[in-house]
Amino acid sequence: MGLFQRLYDWVLRLAGHRHAPVYLGGLSFAESSFFPIPPDVMLAPMAMARPQRAARFALITTVASVLGGLFGYLLGVFGFELVQPWLERGGYMDEYQLARDWFDRWGFWVVLVAGFSPIPYKVFTVSAGVVGLALLPFILASLVGRGARFFMVALLVAWGGPKIEPWLRAYMERIGWATVILLGLAVAYAAM
Repeated sequence: MGLFQRLYDWVLRLAGHRHAPVYLGGLSFAESSFFPIPPDVMLAPMAMARPQRAARFALITTVASVLGGLFGYLLGVFGFELVQPWLERGGYMDEYQLARDWFDRWGFWVVLVAGFSPIPYKVFTVSAGVVGLALLPFILASLVGRGARFFMVALLVAWGGPKIEPWLRAYMERIGWATVILLGLAVAYAAM
């Protein structure tokens, strides 16, 4: 059994843990402001393990993500000088500048679309605070954008889980390594 199949099995077991919703909420909060791993990696297996609770898991993920986004927003408003070195060390400055440019051009709509963007959401939350995007539109756009993404993931996996699980298990190693390679290429491209 390969690395990604073991990781897949571990996450599926964790998804069935009685404290899994708490872990999911913590991961969702952290990802929206400072943590690099998206909550989809936990949400999807949880929805697959308990399809009848998929909507509840999506709601937990959405609410915690928006609260984490508010924390990122506040970091942008009150502490950008503390966050800037982290953005530089993490290689997020180009994405941050792109997000600022998008805010100047499209404002509210940037946050709404950011839920589906390959650029880490935390870059948008901090940038929204730095540029002073109005708080209520920020919250509404975050709820709609993040909610749409997480409900889509949870409900699709819950619906297709039993049908796709054997296929997913059989190809998990290939999917995992392809994701690592694509991520590496994206980081290399962003560094250029």
